[in-house]
Amino acid sequence: MTQTHERSGQAAGYDEMHILWISEGMSCDGDTVSITAATQPAIEDVVGGVIPGLPKVHLHNKVLSPSLGGEDYLAPFRAAARGELEPFMLVIEGSVPNENINGDGYWTSLGNDPATGDPMTVNTWIDRLAPRAWAVVAIGTCATYGGIHAMAGNPTGCMGLADYLGWDFRSTGGLPIVNVPGCPVQPDNFMETLTWVLYHAAGSAPPPPLDEMLRPQWLFGKTVHEGCDRGAYYEQGDFAHDYNSPKCQVKVGCWGPVVNCNVPKRGWMAGIGGCPNVGGICIACTMPGFPDKFMPFMDMPPGGNLSSTLIKPYGAFIRRMRGITNHTANREPRWRHNREALTSGYDPRWRP
Repeated sequence: MTQTHERSGQAAGYDEMHILWISEGMSCDGDTVSITAATQPAIEDVVGGVIPGLPKVHLHNKVLSPSLGGEDYLAPFRAAARGELEPFMLVIEGSVPNENINGDGYWTSLGNDPATGDPMTVNTWIDRLAPRAWAVVAIGTCATYGGIHAMAGNPTGCMGLADYLGWDFRSTGGLPIVNVPGCPVQPDNFMETLTWVLYHAAGSAPPPPLDEMLRPQWLFGKTVHEGCDRGAYYEQGDFAHDYNSPKCQVKVGCWGPVVNCNVPKRGWMAGIGGCPNVGGICIACTMPGFPDKFMPFMDMPPGGNLSSTLIKPYGAFIRRMRGITNHTANREPRWRHNREALTSGYDPRWRP
């Protein structure tokens, strides 16, 4: 690692950055798989140094690592825990279990303790790495807010990373935890956020703006409904009653009007897809209350009945008026004809 010189009034930045990516939290590794589909930018472009101005990135992720595995793979993690590898960014995938209630075992681990041979819990790694990390990023809803593993009735006491480290946590780079939720995360949402943090590390960008739940504001500042292809049907009081309909899906379980997410606007891969865009309802997977506050998923949201009832008379009237206007707009003006007299209203007289 070397630190670059100070550039024209900007803070000095780094020209290299290690990314220690732990996906051994309570998860399915779906977020790692998801980001392999990113294009804005692609993970290959970030790691390959294709993007101008970014530090050289050394990625340590078990799925994407070229290492031989085992201790060879764990070497940079152990070095960082000893304070011998910096700067580094810590990325956590998967929810954090409560190891204080693990009985005689453990919930999840990564490698073994060299001194005792016992498994090293993910919590131990977080405890050792987070205080030394230049930035800490939580990828996916499990890591950000607990997700599926933290739902009511779970025996693990799972939680999100900010619940574990504290919502006022600050990295050595002065950053709060950066939460990028999604189940799994939308690939470009994460890579765009990661790129912003890397530009900040290089000294060429300010810290990314985050909302009160530590999500990137520019990605999660609007609701699903505001970017949904089906939004106009809601306004017209025209609702789907089954999943084959192209109309608004509020009555069949969609939570889009109250969920912070940009997937309908951005799509899923290369601008294509996104839950409501392809016939799926929004089940609020980017929200801190997921899944408990949004179940059962296929039932109409509590406010959906009232809002759809109130909008119905207005929507019916607007739909009728727009139908009349549409009919009129689909007719050509009457002066477009092949008769002998000009009827367009053209007046050939000269006026000063």
